Amino acid sequence: MADIRVDTIIAGGKVVTSSDVFDAAIAISGEKIAAIGPENLLPTADRYIDASGKFVLPGLIDCHVHLDRCDSYELGSIAAAHSGLTTLLPFGTYDVEAEETLPSAINRHREEIESTAVVDFAFHYILNNRPYILKSLPEALEMGVTSFKMFMSYKKNQVRMCTDDFICQVMETVSRAGGIVQLHCESGNIIDYLENQLIDQGCVHPTDFPSACPDWAEEEAINRAIKMGGVTNCPVYVVHLSTHVGMERIKQAQAEGQRVWTETCPQYLLLSDEEMAKVGPLAKIGPPLRPKDGPDQPAMWKGLELGYISTLGSDHAPHFKHLKAPGWKNIFVNPDGSPVPFGSPGVETIAPLAFSEGVLGRDLPVTWLARIMSENPARIFGIYPEKGSLQVGTDADITILDPEGETVVRAEDHHGNSGFTLYEGWKVNGKPWMTFLRGQTLLNQGRLEQKPGYGRFLRSGSPTPPLGGPVR
Repeated sequence: MADIRVDTIIAGGKVVTSSDVFDAAIAISGEKIAAIGPENLLPTADRYIDASGKFVLPGLIDCHVHLDRCDSYELGSIAAAHSGLTTLLPFGTYDVEAEETLPSAINRHREEIESTAVVDFAFHYILNNRPYILKSLPEALEMGVTSFKMFMSYKKNQVRMCTDDFICQVMETVSRAGGIVQLHCESGNIIDYLENQLIDQGCVHPTDFPSACPDWAEEEAINRAIKMGGVTNCPVYVVHLSTHVGMERIKQAQAEGQRVWTETCPQYLLLSDEEMAKVGPLAKIGPPLRPKDGPDQPAMWKGLELGYISTLGSDHAPHFKHLKAPGWKNIFVNPDGSPVPFGSPGVETIAPLAFSEGVLGRDLPVTWLARIMSENPARIFGIYPEKGSLQVGTDADITILDPEGETVVRAEDHHGNSGFTLYEGWKVNGKPWMTFLRGQTLLNQGRLEQKPGYGRFLRSGSPTPPLGGPVR
């Protein structure tokens, strides 16, 4: 019998899944995982990777990324690859004024991804409050885009904030086709009212911003989202959860058996509203950073530990610093009346911070990282098990982390265009050492080995319930 050979064997490291850590080697043949087991029982390989002292995880995923502002898909994917990620799930947009259809936008983004990106992409699409877009929803679902996001806030944006009836119409169509609806849950009408009051009173310093977006505004919108999901039998995904009261409402819905899942972000785990005094408009994000000594930050950590919060996403939403700067004079609106931009960069810090602060800093098991940044996002957004798992026959997407590596976060070392990070000067323990995407080396000790155009546009299927329950 001819000698069986594989392309690559990764040996010596601790293999990490969402439920277990064990000693094993991984054999890669072509784009797939060929075998997992003791090295002496695996075929001969053309290449051996010694991962001794490292953790070998399913390729990490950032499931909440905006790359339609100052970062392109190419630049965003390069930044992601340098941080240990192998797959991104960004929010696609379409030309509302030209009444572009979803299939047109999908084809346009697919062409851009497959000619410029270095990591793989599955897409969500943001739907604006224009009924014409409903006609192209069914075709978009057939094309493999099964996740759609709507905003319940940002009233000053003429098309962004969606009405409840529009949300329900989308939910009906998406539910019938087996998709999922994501919602930015803040009560837009009340936030606009509070914001206008503050403007009239001259309370427009960055430190005034969080008071326009109280915790109960998030809870109220989450309650409506849950009720609309129940009426339409549609799975609901609450993006960037930031409050204790919001999580309690989600826990109730989950206990009642409703398909309601949620994520949080590093900024709600690690930062507070004190950042508004330090860096002003650079820290203007939605929902806002919450009070330093309040119940919200501990609740987000506990929700991740107990499984009520399924995923961690960066909400990478970069803007050029000069567009943020007017917020020092008026954090709400520019002189022309347009909103001062929301958002900050995060795709290059999410994975290192999660490992450093969660696994090393709070003694969460490394399986937790594989759950919230690999398996669960892949499950919820219909790309599991090809992505988010270490199983024979699935894509050989692998992130190898070095727990001994140390870095200091500096914007000047990052690859995006925004020129700032909210974590400037943070010491991070642990770093990505090597990654594989579909069997090929993507990152090798800080060096990117794939060229633009290696990334693929992924078709998504129906959501699979994420793993829940305590992680330890």
